[in-house]
Amino acid sequence: MLDRILDRLEEWIIATLIACATALTFVAVLHRYGASNSAALGGWAKVHGHILVSQAALWVYTRLTSLNLSWAQELATYMFVWMAKFGAALGVRTGIHVGVDVLVDRLAPPARKPVVAFALLCGALFTGVIGTLGGIYVYELDPDEVSQELEWPSRYIYLCIPLGSFLMCFRFLQVLWRLLCYDTVPRHGHAAEIAAVTPPLAEPVAEPAG
Repeated sequence: MLDRILDRLEEWIIATLIACATALTFVAVLHRYGASNSAALGGWAKVHGHILVSQAALWVYTRLTSLNLSWAQELATYMFVWMAKFGAALGVRTGIHVGVDVLVDRLAPPARKPVVAFALLCGALFTGVIGTLGGIYVYELDPDEVSQELEWPSRYIYLCIPLGSFLMCFRFLQVLWRLLCYDTVPRHGHAAEIAAVTPPLAEPVAEPAG
C-alpha cells in the first residue's frame, strides 16, 4: 500500500512539474515575441498611416511590457531540474534507463543474476553517495543566499539533489530486493515485470507415436 502511494506521488509530482514548466515557458515565449512584434507592427502601421492598427499595437505593447516575467525562465529551469531528478528515480523503477546489456545477454542464465545484482548495488551506492554529498552541500549553504530572479532561498532549490538521489537509491535497492527474492527486474515495454535472469522452462517434447 505504501509502495503504491509512493509510486503515484512520484508520477504526479513529475507530471505536474513538466506540465507547469511547459506552460510557463510557452507563456514567456508568447510574452517576449508578442511585445517585440507588437512594437514592430505599431511602427510599421504608423509609417503607413494605419492609425487604428498603430494604436492597437501600442496598447498591446504597453500591456505586455507592464508584465514582468523575467522570473519565468528561472522558475521553469528549476522545475525541469526537479522533474529530471524525480524522473531518474522513476526510470529505475520502470526500467527505462538506457543500458548496455550485450555482455549480460551473452552470459549463461545462472551467471546473469549476480552481474545484474552487482550493477544495481553499484547504482544504489553511487546515488547514495551523491545524496549524502548533496545533503551536506545544502546544509552548508548560506541561509541568506537566494536565487537571482525569484529571490528564493537556495537551500530549498538545491534540495532536489539529496531528495532525488536518495529516492533513486531507494529504487535501486527496491529493484535489487525484487531480483533477489523473485528473480524479476522491470523491463521497459512490458505490461508487468518479467523474469530477466531466470531461464525459461523448456517445453516437453512429445514422443512420436508407435
